[in-house]
Amino acid sequence: MHLFRKDTPHFGPSRGHASAGRADAAPFGRSEAGGPEVSAFALDNGLDVVVVPDHRAPVVTHMVWYRNGSADDPLGQSGIAHFLEHLMFKGTERHPIGAFSKAVSGLGGQENAFTSYDYTAYFQRVARDHLKTMMEFEADRMTGLVLDDAVVAPERDVVLEERRMRVETDPSAQLSEAMAASLFVHHPYGTPIIGWMHEIEELNRTHALDYYKRFYTPENAILVVAGDVTPDDVRRMADETYGRVTPQGTRPVRLRAREPEPKALRRLAVADPKVEQPTLQRLYLTPSCITARDGECHALELLAEVMGGGSTSYLYRKLVMELGVAVNAGAWYMGSAIDDTRFSVYAVPAEGVSLEKLEEEVDRILRRVPSEALTPEAIERAKTRLVAETVYSSDSQSSLARIYGSALAIGESIEEVRRWPADIEGVTQARLAAVAERYLVPARSVTGYLTKAREADAA
Repeated sequence: MHLFRKDTPHFGPSRGHASAGRADAAPFGRSEAGGPEVSAFALDNGLDVVVVPDHRAPVVTHMVWYRNGSADDPLGQSGIAHFLEHLMFKGTERHPIGAFSKAVSGLGGQENAFTSYDYTAYFQRVARDHLKTMMEFEADRMTGLVLDDAVVAPERDVVLEERRMRVETDPSAQLSEAMAASLFVHHPYGTPIIGWMHEIEELNRTHALDYYKRFYTPENAILVVAGDVTPDDVRRMADETYGRVTPQGTRPVRLRAREPEPKALRRLAVADPKVEQPTLQRLYLTPSCITARDGECHALELLAEVMGGGSTSYLYRKLVMELGVAVNAGAWYMGSAIDDTRFSVYAVPAEGVSLEKLEEEVDRILRRVPSEALTPEAIERAKTRLVAETVYSSDSQSSLARIYGSALAIGESIEEVRRWPADIEGVTQARLAAVAERYLVPARSVTGYLTKAREADAA
């Protein structure tokens, strides 16, 4: 999918490869959703560049996306992609620790970074006149990172504390981790982005530098600039900054295990005294926008919207408004992934309703999706909402940069992003029914219960 939505997992810090020779900037025209005219080209060293014009204010969003994420962490080094993201703020040979961040704040700008399963990204938002300064800093830390144990060990402690705060003290996060590990029995999507605690504890300077040298190269990166710029301006500045970075010659190969076809439904539960509201969660293994057959990705995206996209959706209407067994219910699909991904259904029980009773009703309603939920009116409403989200995202400079950056980082093309609204509009009722019957089946599922435990039981 092409919207950077809340269900796209990523962690941030606490605060298409072109052939040799530079390609001409290729304008792709306006999208069917009325977006800007996007241009793309590549530098001689292989860096892909995307320019998204937005002339409403003299501001630019400058993003660098690397084609590596937590699913590319070496075996036994879970969390190294995220750990390195933290360490990228620790200075280079040219700029000491904090110089980059101080420059951004001194210019009145904003910055951040995040790691997901399939990519790592760094971005700044500054006035247009300071774009080249951002490029100089970012190009420098593409190859100039300097690390010593005096900064590595304390930053590892920061990541360990981040995991304690986000996961070890949060039963809902613990359930999510356990469900992912059960859904992906062989693929690294089953390993948390932040890493397992015992493996984070062992990460060191050598691990970080080896990973850095492998993935942080111009031919493995995508520069996205959205804002008050022209393609010619961006090309000139990129040539003068990123163009000086020496390439390795070939893009690093991503080595990942393939998830086997699931054969058995799985169930698990987390009980904790801190749970305030019991929850039923269900994950299904489904194709992503990269692994799907023709049209299945768009059908799964639309199916999630029909089934669980807000208070007019099928699940909410049935479970909350008609049966009264839930106070909330919905569904989502994480289509933006390189490998097979997850489709989720969830429900929160009403007072006095057990999770077992709620699950019984959810299963009964899910069996009726092909025959009951997929009415022409419901499908049209869902299409309108999804396309409207794309239009609204096009109104945000940073959202546009993220949409194009995340798509290219997983191997999609600008044309596929541009065509997405039309592809959603083209999904038929028959295709929706087909993907529901093919993928929303028990053998492809993991069901999780989040329940409140007494202190004695937890002990």
